[in-house]
Amino acid sequence: MNTLSLDIRILRTLQSVSETGNVTESARRLGRTQPAITLQLQRLETICGFNLFRSEGRKMILTPDGALVLSYANSILRLHDEMLSRLQSPDVEGQVVLGTPDLYAAFMLPSILALFRQAFPRVQVQLQCSLSTPLVRLVHRGEIDLALVTRMNDFSGGKLVRQEQLIWMTGDNSTAHTENPVPLALLPPGNIYRDHAIECLEAVQHPWRIACVSESVSGLQAAVFSGMAVTVLGRSALVPGMREIVRGPDYPELPKVDLLLYKAPGTKSAAANALHDYLAHYLPLGQGEELIKPMQQKTVLDPDSTIVG
Repeated sequence: MNTLSLDIRILRTLQSVSETGNVTESARRLGRTQPAITLQLQRLETICGFNLFRSEGRKMILTPDGALVLSYANSILRLHDEMLSRLQSPDVEGQVVLGTPDLYAAFMLPSILALFRQAFPRVQVQLQCSLSTPLVRLVHRGEIDLALVTRMNDFSGGKLVRQEQLIWMTGDNSTAHTENPVPLALLPPGNIYRDHAIECLEAVQHPWRIACVSESVSGLQAAVFSGMAVTVLGRSALVPGMREIVRGPDYPELPKVDLLLYKAPGTKSAAANALHDYLAHYLPLGQGEELIKPMQQKTVLDPDSTIVG
């Protein structure tokens, strides 16, 4: 009989370092010291008998053996957290209004909310989809319970729960990315996705024009699917029918955006607190769409129209 056992905290450390690629950032995220994180990884490597990470510059990359261990760790942690939620949830009931842009409602939240419903069957979640700025006003006024939004330049407060890498996207059979000026499908003025797209193009003096403005991601997708425009969205929104444009002289690398989670001030709702804690736990793990969504083929488009991945 194997007498070895693994501390859940060690598995969570492995999970965090695999995502951040950095002991310092993982220590900040987990609220521990850097030496403590390093010792936990060394302990796990001793138990496993092989290296879990290799270094590429300053970034820690999982080895093939480390990736195998991480797959088991993810399953163990998910079951562990679900069990604790189930034990704590029988008396939690009520309704929670969660505000979020439809981009996150469609591509990031479905599987997390499905798990939440299993753990808290007596809680009803009502989604309210809108742009980030009005949602922050609503949650500050207590008109909605929670808000998951994109950080805008004038936002304050909120809990940083995830970062999304912005990418250039166009349709599978589109040549819009080769047009001059490039036609853009963007969110309305005042949105940081739009600002980053325009700022990056102007920085390299790449002419552009507005081909579509939509408050909804479905409108942007329609413009992209039809081949009439290029858009900028988070990587989680890259779906079949869309391709990523490889960064280059005409399409420089876009930044990451912060996702903030707000809770209405003074809320004492057990249901709202439960959903807030659930989102705060699962969103940083990058386990939104990956939890139950099947793997999808995603292609990458070179600006010269060569498919490279």
